[in-house]
Amino acid sequence: MSNSHRASAPPPASIRASGSPAHGGSLFVLSAPSGTGKTSLINALVESDPSLRVSVSHTTRPRRAAERDGVHYHFVSARTFAAMRDADEFLEWATVFGHSYGTSRRAVADALRAGRDVILEIDWQGAAQVRAAWPRSSVSIFLLPPCRETLVRRLRQRAQDTADVIARRTAQAVADMAHHVEFDHLVVNDDFAEALAALRHIVAATRAGERPPRQDHSALLAALLA
Repeated sequence: MSNSHRASAPPPASIRASGSPAHGGSLFVLSAPSGTGKTSLINALVESDPSLRVSVSHTTRPRRAAERDGVHYHFVSARTFAAMRDADEFLEWATVFGHSYGTSRRAVADALRAGRDVILEIDWQGAAQVRAAWPRSSVSIFLLPPCRETLVRRLRQRAQDTADVIARRTAQAVADMAHHVEFDHLVVNDDFAEALAALRHIVAATRAGERPPRQDHSALLAALLA
């Protein structure tokens, strides 16, 4: 059984007409299983490039001690989330491990129209929903761990989850990585500086109107998915 339920809301009329929002900014979708270091990489990328903006998702998940409302997530009640979902306010939304997450369609569209580049940190299902809603408006990147052992070690080092949750997240990570074929680019987070440089290269190339070739990591993927 899947650990998540994902759906997307239909885009407004201004977006339905062209299949994408009218904008001057670029939309980057970064997906990765838990334990790959995506949040740290995104933070470093944004700190080094003030033109990039991270979309802050809404969630019903309880706030962790180090998290700030409106910075890490918009923390809302299940009732508020349901009302936003029913009002078609989410570009994509999901229920993952019992908690709901959603991306505000208006916030993303407004930022793009203002010429700002936006990063969405969402899972592969969310990325698929964004592509379906705005098929010509996003560049998708999938982040991979250097090996399965490193993935498990990173999950344990976070000290945020129980052993049972870590086991479930590990199994889910393997299933998630099978969807790498749906993404424009693959980046391996073995060396942090190198992974960050790869992300910067993709962003710079996109702004220049170029599309770098997708890197071949077939040997690594075979080992990760074995």
